This record gives sequence, C-alpha cells and structure tokens, in this order.
Amino acid sequence: MDVSATYTFDAPRQRVWDLLTDPAAIAGCLPGCDSMEAAGDDTWRATMTIGVAAITGRYDGTVRMTDQQPPERYTLNVAGRGRPGFVNGSATLTLAEEDGGSRTRVTVAGQAQVGGTIARFGQRLLGGVSKMTMDRFFACLQQRAADS
Repeated sequence: MDVSATYTFDAPRQRVWDLLTDPAAIAGCLPGCDSMEAAGDDTWRATMTIGVAAITGRYDGTVRMTDQQPPERYTLNVAGRGRPGFVNGSATLTLAEEDGGSRTRVTVAGQAQVGGTIARFGQRLLGGVSKMTMDRFFACLQQRAADS
C-alpha cells in the first residue's frame, strides 16, 4: 500500500523539524500510541492500539529514523506485530520552506505492508484508516507548532 500526503505548517522549517524528530511530540500526537521508549540511537520501542472496522489490536514494534538530513528530510521505518497481524513500512518526510521561511510544507511518501487478520478482513479500509491517522497526527503537530 502506498502512502503519500502533503501538510503545511505555519511555522519555520527548524521548528517543524524539531517536532517531527521529538519522540514525546510524536507519541503525544500519534493516534493509538500507548507508549514510546528509547531503544538506541534514533530507535524507539512503541506500543499502539489500532482498530480497523471491527478488528482492534495492540501492536508492539520499533520505530527508527534513518537517512537524516536536518532540517530537510529523514526516513521513518516502522515494524510492528500484534495479534491481528503485522505492519511494516517506511516513509520519507521532506520539509521545504515556503513564504520566505515563515511556513513549511511537509511531504510524506512511503509504503506499508500489512498482513494477518487485519489485512484479510480490513483490506478495503486500510487506505482510509491510514490517511485518517496521518491527518490526525499532522493536525496535532500543526497545532503544537502554532502554539510554540
């Protein structure tokens, strides 16, 4: 499944970068995130509760930031497993200045693989659920950037 979206922040690129690389901000804005703990350099263990249709499950996994080029881009790698199945994926986040640096455009492009019960029964809904989750996550971060 391909994942792509663009979000605009009313904040300078460095402030947006700082939010997008802050584990506390990420955990606080990520819908369903129960915990996120450091597991090494740029790597975290995360626990999430995610529901697709009537299938809800708890996932344990890792989140890792790679290919960092501050404050322009990085790749986020995610691997999670739970009773309803598994989720593996990666996305590159690219930050570009707009309006002379007072605004920032964040472009997300990636892929995810989903398997198990959640894929068999919720396949048609996965695209919509992932888009809604991303929209909620970035709306929360946009609010935090505006409040800073």
